[in-house]
Amino acid sequence: MKATILNGKSLAIKTEEHIKEEVNKLKTHNVVPQLATILVGHDPASETYVKMKQNTCNRVGMKSMAIELPESTSTEELLNVIQKLNEDDMVHGILLQHPVPKQIDERKCFDKIDIKKDVDGVTCLGYGKMSMGESAFGSCTPAGIIRLIKHYELNIEGLNAVVVGRSPILGKPMAMMLLNMNATVTICHSRTNDLENIINKADLVVGAVGIPKFIKKSWIKKGAIVIDAGYHPEKCGDIDLEGIDDIASAYTPVPGGVGPMTINTLILQTLEAAKK
Repeated sequence: MKATILNGKSLAIKTEEHIKEEVNKLKTHNVVPQLATILVGHDPASETYVKMKQNTCNRVGMKSMAIELPESTSTEELLNVIQKLNEDDMVHGILLQHPVPKQIDERKCFDKIDIKKDVDGVTCLGYGKMSMGESAFGSCTPAGIIRLIKHYELNIEGLNAVVVGRSPILGKPMAMMLLNMNATVTICHSRTNDLENIINKADLVVGAVGIPKFIKKSWIKKGAIVIDAGYHPEKCGDIDLEGIDDIASAYTPVPGGVGPMTINTLILQTLEAAKK
């Protein structure tokens, strides 16, 4: 039996139609959801990502405010920009594009974002609330993965889940979200001892380590759910997916799996922020 393909692209397209309808309803009340994006410096990949987010806003009828700051921007200057956006009632969501130049205290700037406008799920307060099962916007990539899991009605309660990666906006929140869905969660990383053996026992594997094809197909247990949250210039993810159809029960393709759900979740959470 072939594995179920967890198609994030098709779900994102379907969700955009719903978002358009909801945006139009808000417009009848003179509310237009607006996402402010902050880009510091001229990293080509970051510029591309920000443009994609702005284009998605335009497609669904939202406004996007693009703020571009020079490479030399200081922490204090960036904090001031964020504070102005916090105080702007016409802005419903704030996104600070990662990474920022080295002289900036990124964590301090993330945590300056008002939790009501933290639609990218990057603040410590938001992470804490989410982990405790309270209302907060989740980090977009793991929140998008959870949406995929629910859409395909995968029951993960009681499963042995292994998350390979520990970043504050992917690996750690992913683990907490799975834990809140009653999975039993192990967090690993690139320095974990005997990683192959740990993954071989997993019912669900999330690749979020940021290294191309780091997780080998031979490590995956027959019938496991495979979630690849990586994307690299080689057009591959963190997991070797070649021939995975014959091993996994369900998996996310690369591209077209997790990636489209990240931006889609950002836009959906901006809509939710505007409604509130």
